[in-house]
Amino acid sequence: MSIPILCRLFCALVAIAVALPAADIAADDRALTPENADFFEQKIRPLLVERCYQCHAQGKPIKGGLKLDTRGGWQKGGDTGPALVPGKPDESLLIKAVRYQDADLQMPPAGKLPDAQINLLEEWVRRGAPDPRDDAGPGAKAVTDRDATRNHWAYQPPTIPAAPPVKRGEWPLNAVDRFVLAKLEEQGLQPSLNADRYTWLRRVSLDLTGLPPTPAEIQEFIDDHSVTACEHVVDRLLASPAFGERWTRPWLDLVGYADQIGSANNVPAEHAWRFRDYVIRSFNVDKPFDEFVREQLAGDLMSAGSIEQRRDQLTATGFLVLGNVNIVEADKLQMEMDLVDQQIEKVGKTFLGMTLNCTRCHDHKFDPIMLDDYYGLAGIFASTESTYKESRGLWSSVTKTQLPETLDEFTRREAALRVHEKQVAGVQRDRTAAEARIGELQPLIKAAKEGPAPAAEGARPVTELEKEAGDLAAKVRGFDQQLRHLSYLQPAPPLAFAVKDAQQIAEGRVQVRGNPHVLGATVPRGFVQVATHGPVPSIGKDQSGRLQLAEWLTGAARPLVSRVTVNRIWQRLFGRGIVASVDYFGVRSEPPTHPELLDFLAGQFIHEGWSQKRLIRLLVLSRTYRQRSEADDASRPALAADPDNRLYWRMSPRRLEAEMLRDSVLAVSRTLEPFAGGPALAPEFAENVGGLDPKDVNPISFSLKKFRDDQPRLRTIYLPVVRSSEQRGPADVLNFFDFSQPARLAGDRPTTAVTSQALFLLNGPLLRDASRTLAESIQADPTLSNDDERITLIYLRVLNRLPTSDETATAVTFLATSDELVASGKPAGAGSGIAIDKTANWQRLVHALLASNEFLFRL
Repeated sequence: MSIPILCRLFCALVAIAVALPAADIAADDRALTPENADFFEQKIRPLLVERCYQCHAQGKPIKGGLKLDTRGGWQKGGDTGPALVPGKPDESLLIKAVRYQDADLQMPPAGKLPDAQINLLEEWVRRGAPDPRDDAGPGAKAVTDRDATRNHWAYQPPTIPAAPPVKRGEWPLNAVDRFVLAKLEEQGLQPSLNADRYTWLRRVSLDLTGLPPTPAEIQEFIDDHSVTACEHVVDRLLASPAFGERWTRPWLDLVGYADQIGSANNVPAEHAWRFRDYVIRSFNVDKPFDEFVREQLAGDLMSAGSIEQRRDQLTATGFLVLGNVNIVEADKLQMEMDLVDQQIEKVGKTFLGMTLNCTRCHDHKFDPIMLDDYYGLAGIFASTESTYKESRGLWSSVTKTQLPETLDEFTRREAALRVHEKQVAGVQRDRTAAEARIGELQPLIKAAKEGPAPAAEGARPVTELEKEAGDLAAKVRGFDQQLRHLSYLQPAPPLAFAVKDAQQIAEGRVQVRGNPHVLGATVPRGFVQVATHGPVPSIGKDQSGRLQLAEWLTGAARPLVSRVTVNRIWQRLFGRGIVASVDYFGVRSEPPTHPELLDFLAGQFIHEGWSQKRLIRLLVLSRTYRQRSEADDASRPALAADPDNRLYWRMSPRRLEAEMLRDSVLAVSRTLEPFAGGPALAPEFAENVGGLDPKDVNPISFSLKKFRDDQPRLRTIYLPVVRSSEQRGPADVLNFFDFSQPARLAGDRPTTAVTSQALFLLNGPLLRDASRTLAESIQADPTLSNDDERITLIYLRVLNRLPTSDETATAVTFLATSDELVASGKPAGAGSGIAIDKTANWQRLVHALLASNEFLFRL
C-alpha cells in the first residue's frame, strides 16, 4: 500500500490532538474565575479566619511577619519569603507548615489541622491560589460603592428595543440578524456567506436533536426547493422525541444530576431517572419555562389537573436534592445547612446568574448581594424537608415521596407483584428443602464420627457427608442473599426524590462565619433585593416560601431570569453566550457583546409565553445561524478585528460534546435504539447491588458490573451517571471528552484537546465496532451496485454530504491497493494482528472518516 494513500486516509485519526482551535483549549484553572472565587469565599476564607487570623491578621501581633488577611500579605510573605507558590502545593511554605512535615515549621502551633482542612488548602493552592480580596484588610467594605453596583446592567429592567436599521437590508432574515449586522457594520465588518445546504442541515440536526441527519433526510431537504425548506426541517426536528433527549443534558449539568446520592459508598439514587425523564418530557412538550421553574422549586405546593401532572410536579422538586449531598456527615445540622447552601447556589447560578452562596459568611465582595439576601433564602430552604436520617449508622438520605398511579399502572404493578411472590415462594421452598436435608445429615455425620456409618446410607464416608452438608449450607446462604435481593426488587408504589415543607417553619438566622452552630441575627424569609422589580409575593407564617420564591423568579425577578435563560440557549446554538460567562452575570462578568439583542430576546421569550422551542426556532432560522464557519480571503478583515468571533461574523465551529459524539456514532452505524425512559442502574442483576443485609452499618450500594443487553445501544442520556468514579461501560466516552463532573453545577463545559482522546478514537471499541458494523451493512446492501455508490453512501451517513471526486478516487485506490495485498497473501502490517479482508478494508475507511475532524466537529 502506498504511503501517500495511507497518510491521506489516516491523518484524520491523529488530527484531533493537534488541530483544535486555540480558543477551544480549556482556560487556566488558576485564573480568578467565578467558580474559583466561590471556592475561596466558601471554603478558604472561613478557614483562614478561624484558624490563622489570630496570629496573621491586621490588628493582631503579626507572627513571622506573615499576613494572611489580604492577598498581598501571602504574596509578600513573612520573614522566610512568599507563603505560597500558586499551582504548586508541595513547594508552598504554608502547605508544608500545615502538613507538620518540618518540626521547625508547624502551623497552627496549637495543633495540626484536620486532614479535610489541609486538603482544602492544598486544593486552593493547586487551583492557583485564587483570592478575590483586596489589600485593605478585613475592615474594608465588601463593595465600596453599592449604588454603583446596583446600576450594573444585569440588574436593570429591560427596555425592549426595536431592531436597528442596517445598510445591507437584503441580508437579515429576521430581527436577530438586524442586531448582529448592525454591530458588524459599526465595526466596518461584513458577515460570512451562507453555509452550503449539507452543512446547515448537519448543523441544525446536531444542535436540535444531538443526532446527524440520515441519508433519507438529507435527500428530502436537498430535493425541497421551496422557500420554506429550512422551516420544514426545523419544525420536524423540534417535534422529534430526540429534541428533549438532546436538550435535557445541559439542564442536568446545572442540577448536578447523577444516579448516585452524594459521592461516598456508591449509594444508589435509584429514583433519579424519574427527574431525568420529567425534564425530557418537559422539553418535548415545550412546557412554558416559567411553569418549568415553578414545578422544580414548588411543584408539591401547586394544584394539578391530572394524575400525570401531579406526578410531574412532585418529581420536578428533585431539582433541589439531586446534587452532591454529603449524606455521611456526622454533624447533621452541618449537612442540612450545606445542602441549603447548595440549593441557594443552584437557584442563584441556574436562574439568576448570581453567586449567591458567596454571601454565606459576609456580604458579597463585588456584587450588591447582602447577608440578608442569603439568609432570607436560607430560611426558605431550611423550612423545607430535604433529608432524613437512615436507620444504618451515620448515614442520611434525601427525601422521597410516593407518586400517584393511574389504574392501568396499579393493575400492572399488582400483576408484577403476583409474579414476584411466586419467585420468592420458589426460593423459600428450595431453602427449606436444603435446610431439611442438612437436618437429616447432621445425625449421620455424628454417628459416622462415633462409629461405622449406617447401612442405609451405603456406608458413605464422613468426609462425603460433611461435604454435602457444607455445599447445602452454602446454598442456604445463597438463598438468603437471593431472598434479600428479591425483597429489594419487590414491586412497590412509585417513588421519586422530592421535597416538602418542613413541620417547623422558621425564619433564617445568620450563621457567623458560615457556622450553623454559631447564630446571629434573625432574617425574615425573602428574596434577592437587587433582582426585584415590582411587588413581591407574601410568605405566610405556615409556608416555607418555596412557592413564593418560584413566583418571584417568574414575576418580579423575571427580567434577570429571562436574560440568563435566553443567553444559555444562545450559547448552546452559537458556542458562546452573548454574555460569555453564562453562569455569572455579576459585576465581574464579561459585558454582553450585544446588549440590545439580549434584551430583545429576553422580551420576546416572555412575550411568546416562555416558549423555548419558539425561541430556538427564531435563532436557527436566522441568517446569523446560517453562516459558514470557514474563514476565507473575504473574511480576513473580520478575522483580524475579531479573532474570537464575538460579533458573530461567522458560525463558530465546535467539537461535538461527549454524548453527541457517542450518539452520532451509534446513529451512523444504525445501532442506536429508541428508548422511552426508565431506570439507568440495573439492580435486577444481583452482582450490581451490595449491602442488602439489614445488619450492615452502611447503606445499600451499587456497582456497574453488568449492564443490560440494550444499554450499549441506547442514547447516552439514559446511561448511569456516577460521581464517585469514572463513568463505566457504554458511557466510558464521557471520561475523555469533557463531560461535566456531576459533583459541580455548571452551565458550560471546557473543551480540551489531549492525546488520550485520539487514542480512544483509534483504539477504543466505540469507533472500531461502529465502523465494522457500517462496513458490513454497506457491503450487504443489495441496492448498491459498485464501490462508487458504496463510498457515496458512507460519506452521506458519516459526514452528511457527498464526497468530492478526489475523495472518491482516493477511497477507491485505497480499497483496490488493499485488495492487491490480500491477493498476494501479505499481512496487514507489522503487529496489526488482523489480516486484511474486504470488510476490514471498508472498516478502516469508515474508521478514518469517523475519527476525522469533520465528523468530530459541528461546523
